[in-house]
Amino acid sequence: MRGKNGDAGEFNRYLNSIRNRIDRIYEDLVKEKADFTVETIRDIYTGKNKDRKMLLEIFQEHNDQVENLIGKDFAYGTFERYRTAKKHVEEYILKEYRLKDIPVKNVDHSFITGFEYFLKTKRKCSHNTAVKYITNFKKIIRIAIANNWINRDPFLHWKAKLKIVDREFLSEDEIQKLIQKKFQTDRLDLVKDIFLFSCFTGLAYADVKKLSENNLVIGIDGNKWIKVNRTKTDSRTNIPLLPTALEIIKKYSYRPDASAKLLPILTNQKMNAYLKEIGDICKIKKNLTFHLARHTFATTITLSNGVPIESVSKMLGHKNLKTTQHYAKILDQKVSQDMLALRLRMTKNVEFYPSTSAKKTDELGEAKKSN
Repeated sequence: MRGKNGDAGEFNRYLNSIRNRIDRIYEDLVKEKADFTVETIRDIYTGKNKDRKMLLEIFQEHNDQVENLIGKDFAYGTFERYRTAKKHVEEYILKEYRLKDIPVKNVDHSFITGFEYFLKTKRKCSHNTAVKYITNFKKIIRIAIANNWINRDPFLHWKAKLKIVDREFLSEDEIQKLIQKKFQTDRLDLVKDIFLFSCFTGLAYADVKKLSENNLVIGIDGNKWIKVNRTKTDSRTNIPLLPTALEIIKKYSYRPDASAKLLPILTNQKMNAYLKEIGDICKIKKNLTFHLARHTFATTITLSNGVPIESVSKMLGHKNLKTTQHYAKILDQKVSQDMLALRLRMTKNVEFYPSTSAKKTDELGEAKKSN
C-alpha cells in the first residue's frame, strides 16, 4: 500500500508479518519433507489444520496431566522421568531436524532408532537408561494412535530389552567392617549409620530422608515397624525393623531436632561424597551408594538368610516379583546351605543304593565262596 501517512506504514508492516509467517510455514513444511499444497499452508495459517498435532505439544499436555495427578495416580519420580524424557526428545529434534517441534505423524522407525542413538552417544545414556526413556516416549505415541493423530505404529519393528545387570552388594564381612569402624569425625559416623540403616531396611535415600516419628508404628507382631509410601512409586512399604536399624534410630532420637525427622540425613550430594570417603578408609572397593544398600538388603540381609522372595519384594515396595528378581541375587553360600539341608533330609529319609565299589566287593565275596 502506497502512501506517506501512518495508516499506510502500519498496514505494510501487517502485510510483511503475514508474508513472514507464511514463509516460515513453507520452510517448516519443506524441512519436514511433507506433501503439501497452497491449501495446506492456508489451513495452517488460519488454524484450520486440526490434524497437524505437534509431538512436543502432546508430550507437554501429557506431562501436565501427570503433574496434576501427583499423589493420586502418579509419584513425583514418575513425573520427573517423563519431564526428562521430553527434554531429551526436544534436544534430539533440535539437533537432528533443526526444528523446535515436528508433527507427530512424522515420527517413524528412523526417528526412533535415531533417538536411541542420540541418547547413547550425545547423552551418554547406558542401554537400560536409553530403553527406559524410549519407553516413556512410546506412551506419547500410543496416545497419538488412540486419538487417530497418527495412523501407524512407528514402534512396530522396534524391539529392545533391558539388559540384566549384575548388581553389586555388600558381603557380611563388609557390613561388619562398617559396623565396627569408629570414625573420629561425627559427619562420617552419621553417614555410615544412615547407610547401614538403608542396608537393614531396604529404604532408598529419598524414603529415609522423609521419615518421621509418624512412620514408626507397632506392627501386627507387637514389634516396631516402618510404614511409608515410597517416593519413587508411591507404593506402600511396611518393614519390620531389625535390631541394627532400631539401634540407629535410638542413637539419634536424643538430638534437639528429633521431632522433625527420624534421622538427621544430609543432602544426597554430601552423602555420596562422604560414602566414597568411608569406602576408601574401610578399604571397600565397591561404590557405596544407597542403590548398593538396597541391593544389600535384598541379598545379604534377607534372601541369603532364608526370607522368601515374596516377602522381600513386599518390603522393597515392588509391584511385581520380576523387579525383585532383578534386584536380588542368591548367594552361592545360600545355595550351599539349601543343598546341605536337602542332603541331610535325604540322608535321614531315603535309602540310598549301595555304592558301585561296595557292590563289586560283595560280588567278589560271593565268587570266592562258590570256588
